[in-house]
Amino acid sequence: MLPEPSPTEPPGRPSGTVRTTARLGRLSVVAVDGDPSPAPWTARTIAQGDDEYLIVMLLDGGAADVEQDGREIRLPPGGIVLCDSARPSRITFHQPSRATALVLPRRLVGSREPGLQRLTATAIGPDTLLGSLLPPLLARLADTAAACPPGTGEALARSTVDLLAVLIEARTAGEAADAPTAAQAWLARIQAHIDRHLADPGLTPEAVAAAHQISVRYLHRLFQAEGTTVGRWIRRRRLEECRRELARRDAADRTVAAVARRWGFTNATHFSRVFRAAYGMSPGEWRDSALPKPRTPAALARGERAMPRTTAATSGRQARGEAA
Repeated sequence: MLPEPSPTEPPGRPSGTVRTTARLGRLSVVAVDGDPSPAPWTARTIAQGDDEYLIVMLLDGGAADVEQDGREIRLPPGGIVLCDSARPSRITFHQPSRATALVLPRRLVGSREPGLQRLTATAIGPDTLLGSLLPPLLARLADTAAACPPGTGEALARSTVDLLAVLIEARTAGEAADAPTAAQAWLARIQAHIDRHLADPGLTPEAVAAAHQISVRYLHRLFQAEGTTVGRWIRRRRLEECRRELARRDAADRTVAAVARRWGFTNATHFSRVFRAAYGMSPGEWRDSALPKPRTPAALARGERAMPRTTAATSGRQARGEAA
């Protein structure tokens, strides 16, 4: 059964079936029968698991558009494409189509993140080493893997992983080392999403990952590159907005607890504790120091009025009639 679509996908579910035809150790060979559908297929649809997988898909018949990491290609019959289930992807079948896919945990390949991002949703033609070796390999695995004895299957799986790792490294070696990756664009998009949903107490790493069709593990890697975590980023942005609002004159009639709730803090005690840890004072103390003090009737009777603060040196120049 196909998994439920993520919140960012159109209503409905992809039309078609995915069935495992063989297992070789931690590798799976799956058959994909896809139909045109308003709900897109994804790499996670094909992988059918919570781990992060690399999908090597051979289109046996039909036509499909494959999108990932800012690229889109039209895959013809006999075409091969790699997709990474850790990041958003979209596979659109334009007619009833058949495909054979090799599904393996991406950690087995050992390729670095930027290398895989430069390889997904790119044309792998028959004139390349990867494109010439993979079709017969996938076809033979699909035909014979189910009949392999356990020991032979494990050995064949290890050899297949080694071959894929070598081919992927050879493919990415020629890519520019400074080619931009999708990570920065996704991080900016996710941070903007967090800002739009700060008031939602349910804004958790799991919710953020689901909203962007990425794994929680990949989400954490994006923020780890910034030297923080998703949870700390959300808390910091909430604290910044609370601090800003507590210093506004037009929010002076709101209680500290109301301001905290407005920005997603559900526990006033917890909010006060993390606010003090971040800024060295309580929310009330910050508000008292930030808001201008009202002048008392006694001060008004003495004729005092609000004046800009001056330094002792400036006051001295003014007393002597000197220009400031």
